[in-house]
Amino acid sequence: MRDDIESLRRILRENRVIAIVGLSADWFRPSYFAAKYLQEHGYRIIPVNPKYAEILGEKCYKSLCDIPEKVDVVDVFRKTADVMPIAEDAIAIGARVLWQQIGVKNVAAAEKAEAAGLDAVMDRCFKIEHGRLFGGLNWIGVNTRVISAKRPRWLAY
Repeated sequence: MRDDIESLRRILRENRVIAIVGLSADWFRPSYFAAKYLQEHGYRIIPVNPKYAEILGEKCYKSLCDIPEKVDVVDVFRKTADVMPIAEDAIAIGARVLWQQIGVKNVAAAEKAEAAGLDAVMDRCFKIEHGRLFGGLNWIGVNTRVISAKRPRWLAY
């Protein structure tokens, strides 16, 4: 599992296309807020939710296997018990990262993804990590647990 700062920075910097499984069209849901933030920071969002035709101006797909383009990150906003089939689909479509959101900790799915060559992140929010590592949260007094006297030389967008 990847949870060290350098691995998270690399994942956030190198992967630009994110399929968000369980993305909601309700503006008050955390998945919507995170997806909107990521769109505004240069990431391509692909919603995966069979209930909707479109979210945030992007076509919504019923499953990962229906997406016609290359996906870098599969970001999971689902219950822990639902992650294994999503991990299997992430492997099947050739994703590079299986990212389980805060509160989602399916170790078996993460191990399966890693065995297939994917990076696996558990119990972390893509948006929060981006803000912590690239977005300047420390400028407003938030303890990001990143100790450095230097500002990053590059931004992820």
